[in-house]
Amino acid sequence: MSRCLNKATLIGYLGADPEIRTISSGARVAQFSVGTTRRWEGRDGTPREKTQWHRVLVWDTLPATFGLVEKYLRKGDRVYVEGEIDYRSYETDPGDTRWTTEIKASEVLGAGNAAERDGERPRSTGRQPQAPAQEQVPALPL
Repeated sequence: MSRCLNKATLIGYLGADPEIRTISSGARVAQFSVGTTRRWEGRDGTPREKTQWHRVLVWDTLPATFGLVEKYLRKGDRVYVEGEIDYRSYETDPGDTRWTTEIKASEVLGAGNAAERDGERPRSTGRQPQAPAQEQVPALPL
């Protein structure tokens, strides 16, 4: 059987607000980083943790997902991301080749915002007001 699968599933927190940009072809892409933290107890009994950061891209070819990222997600929000791992190279100005690893998202869901997590009321960010509660992004039961 020759089946292949390239799938990544992340549940973590946004490290910064998503960056939305338009590329030369006119397509729009949202880029953000998701931090996932693993916690364990060391051999000596001390608590340990390690956070890894994952670069996530969402293209406007997924209008519902792209819209959710653009309108609702902010730094500190908990998110569920599903997609495929993509490795690509690019050239720097001096002509060096660099490699990067990204998750090309096929699905992104909000799983609660930072204010809910910290038990605070949302702060004003100078952005458009959020949609009424019935239009809020549904939280995942995690």
